[in-house]
Amino acid sequence: MSRYVVLVERSEDGFGAWCPDLPGCVAVGDTVPETIEEMRGAIRFHLDGLREEGLPVPAPSTVASSEVEAA
Repeated sequence: MSRYVVLVERSEDGFGAWCPDLPGCVAVGDTVPETIEEMRGAIRFHLDGLREEGLPVPAPSTVASSEVEAA
C-alpha cells in the first residue's frame, strides 16, 4: 500500500487538504481529523478513477518533514 503526503491548511471556513503527488486531489473539513479522513476518501476515489481510465498511478515522491521553527 502506498503512503502519500497530505498537506492540511487552515482556511476561512475550516481546513483544506491536498496531495502534491496527486494534482487535483483535494478535500475540506471543519477539523483536521475530519479533513484527513475526507482526504483518505478523495485519494481512494482519485486512484480508482486513474485505474479505471487506464492511466498510470503516480508513485509517492513527496517526502514529509517535521515542522521547522522560523525565528
